[in-house]
Amino acid sequence: MWETCLNPAGSIMHGMRQRWAEGRRPAFSLGVLTDAMGRMKAPRETAFFGGSTNVVYQAHHVSRSKRGQVVGTRGGFRGCTVWLTGLSGAGKTTIGFALEEYLVSHGIPCYSLDGDNVRHGLNKNLGFSAGDREENIRRIAEVARLFADAGLVCITSFISPFSKDRQNARKIHEAAGLPFFEIFVDAPLNICESRDVKGLYKKARAGEIKGFTGIDSDYEKPESPDLVLKTNIASVSECIQQVVELLQTQNIVPCASVKDVFELFVPKNKLDAARAEANALPSVEITKLDLQWVQVLSEGWATPLKGFMREAEYLQVIHFGTLLNDGVVNLSIPIVLPISAQDKQRLEGCGALALSYAGRRVAILRDPEYFEHRKEERCARIWGTTCAKHPHVKMVMESGDWLVGGDLVVLEKICWNDGLDQYRLTPLELKQKFTEMNADAVFAFQLRNPVHNGHALLMQDTRRQLLQRGYKNPVLLLHPLGGWTKDDDVPLEWRMKQHAAVLEEHVLDPKSTVVAIFPSPMLYAGPTEVQWHCRARMIAGANFYIVGRDPAGMPHPETKKDLYEPTQGGKVLSMAPGLTSVEIIPFRVAAYNKVKRAMDFYDPKRHDDFDFISGTRMRKLAREGENPPDGFMAPKAWKVLTEYYQSLEKKN
Repeated sequence: MWETCLNPAGSIMHGMRQRWAEGRRPAFSLGVLTDAMGRMKAPRETAFFGGSTNVVYQAHHVSRSKRGQVVGTRGGFRGCTVWLTGLSGAGKTTIGFALEEYLVSHGIPCYSLDGDNVRHGLNKNLGFSAGDREENIRRIAEVARLFADAGLVCITSFISPFSKDRQNARKIHEAAGLPFFEIFVDAPLNICESRDVKGLYKKARAGEIKGFTGIDSDYEKPESPDLVLKTNIASVSECIQQVVELLQTQNIVPCASVKDVFELFVPKNKLDAARAEANALPSVEITKLDLQWVQVLSEGWATPLKGFMREAEYLQVIHFGTLLNDGVVNLSIPIVLPISAQDKQRLEGCGALALSYAGRRVAILRDPEYFEHRKEERCARIWGTTCAKHPHVKMVMESGDWLVGGDLVVLEKICWNDGLDQYRLTPLELKQKFTEMNADAVFAFQLRNPVHNGHALLMQDTRRQLLQRGYKNPVLLLHPLGGWTKDDDVPLEWRMKQHAAVLEEHVLDPKSTVVAIFPSPMLYAGPTEVQWHCRARMIAGANFYIVGRDPAGMPHPETKKDLYEPTQGGKVLSMAPGLTSVEIIPFRVAAYNKVKRAMDFYDPKRHDDFDFISGTRMRKLAREGENPPDGFMAPKAWKVLTEYYQSLEKKN
């Protein structure tokens, strides 16, 4: 891409000397400046840099720390180079970064080399003469070979207009025994010109830029590329799918790694036979909580689980917080089915059993495996407490003494017939929804409480950050938890009414927001549970996750102090293994700014300007029919809350 250049000028050498003096290595990258944390920084803008003019730095969507998390998580060497070639404006950079993001999210380590980025560092001394262009491509080919040799998929996005230069790049890889895939990003010249938001084609036509490929310098189309991407008729996601399929045929991308969601429903053409089988099998009656887990499993939220956990999976989860088959899969909570000793004795020896809820057979559990339900150990490891007054710990302690795992097949989608089933979108349905909305980023917000303007501020600020990072259409997944919650939480029906009012008042943009219900029960297990909440949204297509203060926490039932340190949920998420395709958006404290009369990010220097409105105070105001300070919550949303709390007062 040709663009006005950005210049990383300034006290670079001074900064490097200071890093050495402090015992830290300078942060180097190919044409990339980084800060102390290894995050890429955009250089300052200038008219030129060395011999390279009309180039602009392109920010990666995948951070270095996130890329580093996935190196080695899948066995096997996958080093290769994907060489994207085509006219300026054909879509090489867009496809290159989207492919990088896709592969990293599926555990495939890779790096995208972009033409403008490299001209800021490695090739900053090169211009656009014929000789400099040839040397530019030669250097890139050598660098790509090194990346590929290190085991990464190296994606290069360069016009590389001349066949002999591309052929030389291929020979460099072939000599090293490394796969090389030439991909022609093909778009007609008039389409490329129409996409020219920076006006470079216009400058070239006016003679202001000399030697511009496609105008007064030839582009030699590949004669036999490994793949042709027609970006004038295919979407970015369709192009990525074509590249992934090519890499699958060459065993670069394992087929299993791109199977995102495992649904456990019986195929429609086998439903009658499955119903007949279920009716003939011995059955066990499950609870409403169990049925919620059946829904979670059947819709694929716990992929790659194929059913309730067997003993090996259970032990991996409670001891390691992960599943260890086919790499490291984050799964921090056990999804298990407790049964009584009497049911175990009755069912043992059966090759399959039916699960019944309210007398209706809903699923079949095949090849069951029974193991002891050591409740105290489970609670100690998952909740960090065995206090029976904790509402979910209490349910565990009162459940069956045995656990049964096995492969689950579910007869039909679980529906609750409460007027909210249309919001219970499965991961696959959500992914389809995001595709239809042309979302290029999805940021998720998990909640079990009503939305106030402090929450909205976090979501609005996240969208702003994503737009600044170069995303064009980030979509918010507002995803309230819809399974079991403790008795003093606001019921789902009222929360959904309140969320609808927030959107109606445009506190959040309805056009870029998807409201759906997450079917999981609540555990109130703090940092352990928040990993589950994050990973489930990752399965549904979210690549950013907003973590709040004390996520999934609650006061200790006896001491009334925080059961979990409020900031550790976010810290744990930032370190958690197996969450490679989602980036954590850290919590920022928001409070009511009395000067602005609005929710605002807290500034300790202006502490007296802020009012921290507690949940207790909010509930008291709602019960008494009083209004909170202006700007705390959308008026229609507050009205829903007052109606709910006043209805409780009437019942009492």
